[in-house]
Amino acid sequence: MSYSEVGSAIKSDFTGSRQLNNIFWALTVSLGGFGFFLTGLASFLKINELSFLPQGIVLLFYGTVGSLLGIFIGLTVWWNVGSGYNEYNRDLQRIKLYRKGYPGKNRELILTFSFTEVKSIKMRIKEGINPKRQLLLCLTDNREIPLTGIDQQVALNKIENDAIKIAKYLNVFLETE
Repeated sequence: MSYSEVGSAIKSDFTGSRQLNNIFWALTVSLGGFGFFLTGLASFLKINELSFLPQGIVLLFYGTVGSLLGIFIGLTVWWNVGSGYNEYNRDLQRIKLYRKGYPGKNRELILTFSFTEVKSIKMRIKEGINPKRQLLLCLTDNREIPLTGIDQQVALNKIENDAIKIAKYLNVFLETE
């Protein structure tokens, strides 16, 4: 997440699912699934020494599922699901959260909030085997809107600096959990 100042607003951009690790897994799962599918098909056509029942059927099933999963991951990367931005505009006294989803009627998620609706910025930090570091926008009606993704591994000092910057800009309290 990177912040940029645009006039009297600050904006943070998100990369979404278009990342190298997702491309790697899409290719790996697709190729592995295709290999399983071809091996199962070869057992059906009696090209190899595997018996079709039960090994060939299982290989066909796993190959089909693997190929479909790889295609799904690839399409998620292609559509860049999860990408978007947060914009905090002091002139308009508005916060705009924009995210891309899957194609369809609700592909774009746009949430807008007034500065007066904001109670605080909360840092949710869990350390351990699976650490989670997340910023939340706490509203006066007790809703908590995520400002960062939970899967993004961000350095602790960076998320603290981001939280301080947003809280100062919005002139609200900073909470920790």
